[in-house]
Amino acid sequence: MFRFTTGERAEFYGAILQAFGAANERLETALGLDGIRDRLRAVGWLDAVDDDGLQEALRKLREWQLLDVVQNHAENYRTAEEYERRNLQYSLTRRGEAAFAGVEHALSVLASTGALQTAVLEAITDRLDELYVLLGDQVSSHRRVFTTLHELEGHLEALLANTKAFNGELQRLLRAEGADLVTFREVKAATVAYLQEFLVNLDQRSRAVAGAVERVEQRGVSLLHERALRGAELPPVAGSDPAPAWLERRRARWEGLQAWFRPADGSRPRVEQLHDVARRAIVTLLQVLDRITESRRRSSSAVQDFRELARWFAAAPGEDDLHRLWSAVFGLGSARHAHLAHPDPELVPSSSSWAEAPPVEVSALLRASGRTERFTRTGKVRDIGGIKAARTERARKERAELEAAWDVLGTEGTVRLSGFGTLDHAVFERLLDLLGRALAVRPDSCGARRAVTSDGRVEVVLRPLPGGGRAVLRTPRGRLEGPDYLVEIRSPGSARLPAGQEAG
Repeated sequence: MFRFTTGERAEFYGAILQAFGAANERLETALGLDGIRDRLRAVGWLDAVDDDGLQEALRKLREWQLLDVVQNHAENYRTAEEYERRNLQYSLTRRGEAAFAGVEHALSVLASTGALQTAVLEAITDRLDELYVLLGDQVSSHRRVFTTLHELEGHLEALLANTKAFNGELQRLLRAEGADLVTFREVKAATVAYLQEFLVNLDQRSRAVAGAVERVEQRGVSLLHERALRGAELPPVAGSDPAPAWLERRRARWEGLQAWFRPADGSRPRVEQLHDVARRAIVTLLQVLDRITESRRRSSSAVQDFRELARWFAAAPGEDDLHRLWSAVFGLGSARHAHLAHPDPELVPSSSSWAEAPPVEVSALLRASGRTERFTRTGKVRDIGGIKAARTERARKERAELEAAWDVLGTEGTVRLSGFGTLDHAVFERLLDLLGRALAVRPDSCGARRAVTSDGRVEVVLRPLPGGGRAVLRTPRGRLEGPDYLVEIRSPGSARLPAGQEAG
């Protein structure tokens, strides 16, 4: 649908669709070649376009199912050239309208900014109160109910769109690292003031909306939607009734309104989450502003500190003073392995220089954690007899359950899948595993599907049921319904799986 947005001629394709969009605003649904040229100039496409290039672009748009072409039989043509230029009329398809609307929406989102508007909350409360009054008046116009409900949904959509956009911009601002600290600080300070102003009386406005929702629900939301449907005056649609889909959309919008201000399941309203996000953003922004302010108040930088430290070293009276200054500034102590000695200290005199003494082995534990190894008594070997016994018992029980399941599922010949009826859930899982193995293989020339278990001791044959049919299998945990099959479960080489036969 959006292939016209890529490639070398993407701008030209976009200009053609924009020309059709401008024509639709003037209620012109079909354009010829001359009309397309005029609309291209109107939308700002000033490059020269020959007939071959324009027809090739129209052909590509038709290939992508964005444009449709029809012949204009109602026109009178005086010459063959006039017939060739004016006979074909192009118009946008549904896919073309959707693609053009999608691009327009994407551009509008890029150019728009989010906002937290308290006026929208007040407008939502007003529309809900108006609906409450209209539902109480039986002689009120259905069209008035429809228009008021439409305005309410429009305010709700504006609230959701602006809130999501503003939250995205706010999170990007929290992660941003501005190069210009002055401008960066001004933006963050203005955002903090904006959030603080929005949070004033937010709880009161939210409770007002929740109360208005509750009052309308007392009058009946279904009644509201039925009266709004009468006032909507939906046009007839060939092959289907548009009313159920319209009512379903209205119910979805109302559930969204409930989720934001008065959830039906008693959960936390989303407007309170917005309150928490705004407060956390204020705290984070204030912390960033404090760090920026502290950095601007700093009298010296790290470079200046090191230069001043170099002057102190240069002015130190003696070597001992240099060592004391180094320890005070950087806080470094002696090496942690200086206490280690040679394995045979008698071979190395205590007067030997470190440069001349042989090296000693330093353990990896000392380098990693600052501690040396301590060799103690080996820990006792844990008695795992109880664990082995428990595992043996569990394996025995699983084997018994498996043998019982195969004994129940074993068939004498071919039976219908629906004939299994009600099964224990464990047996049902074994049957489901066999059916899955069979359905995963290709059918043979007779239409049968054959599969065996992983150990090859149980075989299942699945054949289609002549005439079709449905099978319903019931377990204590629910029911499974699907196509009916002819099933044969047996051990290879026998007609029936023997009772108690171990299988995989």
